[in-house]
Amino acid sequence: MPTTNLIVHLTERSLWEEARARGTYEISTRGRTLQEEGFIHCSTREQLPPVAAFLYGSYDGPDELVLLVIDPARLDVPLKYEAPEPGAEEFPHVYGPIPVAAIVDVEPWG
Repeated sequence: MPTTNLIVHLTERSLWEEARARGTYEISTRGRTLQEEGFIHCSTREQLPPVAAFLYGSYDGPDELVLLVIDPARLDVPLKYEAPEPGAEEFPHVYGPIPVAAIVDVEPWG
């Protein structure tokens, strides 16, 4: 799959604010860090609705959710499209911290 297409990652606003201050985003998925998971889970816009429902369907946290829009061309770490199991749909996985400069937009979610 071409890496020129933008990819997305849904997160809590406070985690995004911390990343902006630090310069890199390092949360893999809800409740797990890059260090724990080994990569950061992302998706295409088309893949996002079921992913959001699975991860945040019953979200009642203190923060609003935001969608990080990522330009793969600005990543300085590997991006791989991988399936969670053989024959399943492939999702973009970022193998390292995402530089804040690679996040080209932040959209409110929900």
